[in-house]
Amino acid sequence: MHYIERRLDERVDPRLVLPGARSLIVLGVYCAIDPEPAESLEPRGRIARYAGGDDYHDVVLDRVRALEAALPVIAERSISSRSYVDTGPVAERAAAVAAGLGWIGKNSCLIHPEWGSNLMLGVILTDIDLEADPEVVDHCGTCRACLDVCPTDAFAEPYVLDATKCISYTTIETRDEIPEALRAAHGEHVFGCDLCQSVCPWNKTRPKRRPSDPLGLRTRLSKRPEWIAPTLGWLLALDQASFDAASRKTAIRRSGWRGLVRNALVAAGNSGAPELLPLIERHAAGPDEMLGEHARWAIARIEGR
Repeated sequence: MHYIERRLDERVDPRLVLPGARSLIVLGVYCAIDPEPAESLEPRGRIARYAGGDDYHDVVLDRVRALEAALPVIAERSISSRSYVDTGPVAERAAAVAAGLGWIGKNSCLIHPEWGSNLMLGVILTDIDLEADPEVVDHCGTCRACLDVCPTDAFAEPYVLDATKCISYTTIETRDEIPEALRAAHGEHVFGCDLCQSVCPWNKTRPKRRPSDPLGLRTRLSKRPEWIAPTLGWLLALDQASFDAASRKTAIRRSGWRGLVRNALVAAGNSGAPELLPLIERHAAGPDEMLGEHARWAIARIEGR
């Protein structure tokens, strides 16, 4: 992800972001995420479990800023601070490890020993001098469930992710063509991927033990109805205006209309559903060459079946 290189110096040294910075306060907000819907006979797309509802950037940032606003009272002095949720030049996961929130798993996600990886991270830079919490020992052991489940073989080795092969990257960050060699492995994914987290033992056992929440900060990222396993027919029929309305204040906006339709075309091809051909053919004959190429791929894949 080349955009990370643009502010690399600041990611390495937060004092370039906040002169006089002494500490990073890292917050993990546990998000109780709604379960996946039941199986359906209608061809549907798969949306990452955190997406399709209130944008986690907004939900978590409200809580981070609430704590940031309280810091002068806690420290009993005026302070300097800056806060981010996935938006600033901060290496959140590395900071979270140093702050004792968990360890980096073999799937490159932060794993908390009690809450698993269902954490959204926020960071506050401050000039308060704080003592760091002890780091958490890596508990992945010999497990390689996350590595083996990845359909695109995105893990070059344990703890090393090739982002250009990751479905979360190709469906959200990539603005151009999805590499043809990866398309069949995308399956029904149209926005993000949770596979490497869904098989993690630290997630599979933890939902039975809900974390304590004395301050009432737990949040549920409930999806809007239209984004619970959306039908591929609906996604392929979206235009810019209807996409803008349906994705308002959700993380789905990240892919853009063009990216989401591109992803839906790939999923449609993988579905093998001939009833989708009229919608796919509209994009094949449309003015957007990238969408046209993905549509022709989807048609060939359906007809090949």
